[in-house]
Amino acid sequence: MSAIFNEGWHEVFGIDYKDVQWAATGERLTKESFERYRKMGGMVAVFSMTEEIVLGALRNPLTIIASDGILDNGKGHPRTAGTYSRVLGKYVREDRALSLMDALTKMTLMPAQRLEKRVPAMRNKGRIRVGADADLTIFDPDSIIDRATFQEAAKEAFGVSFVIVNGIVIVKDGRVQKNTYPGQPIRAPF
Repeated sequence: MSAIFNEGWHEVFGIDYKDVQWAATGERLTKESFERYRKMGGMVAVFSMTEEIVLGALRNPLTIIASDGILDNGKGHPRTAGTYSRVLGKYVREDRALSLMDALTKMTLMPAQRLEKRVPAMRNKGRIRVGADADLTIFDPDSIIDRATFQEAAKEAFGVSFVIVNGIVIVKDGRVQKNTYPGQPIRAPF
């Protein structure tokens, strides 16, 4: 139902119906299925970015690495669960498109710095120092890789040993700890 699919979307994105996938089933769309699903609303994945576009964005010094992916009952875009591990495994280790430190800076410090003027609590994110929030991911740079797919969008990454949020371990020895939710919302002052 998104406005991005209003009249002319084919030309704007340079894609066709076959480049749109219905997240709930993994089905690539046709004109008929697109029109049917558009009336009922739901999530889709759009295949419009080439590898050249991705590499250009990653290498740009102003690019921040993040994801706006959404999962709905485990269905959605694989970059919801696999953004960071994909960058670290594919683009850093395998393709050498950027250095490990550049990738980590783009994933941690740069997003925090981008937001900290409006959201002062972000001054304690994206950094390892006394007084900063204890949010850490411990991973093996030689093995980390994304495993999420369009069929299994929530599949966890390989090579992540520990994730610590607010000083609480939520992933231990590569396994998610059940019923552990130490994260807190970060809000801008009104």
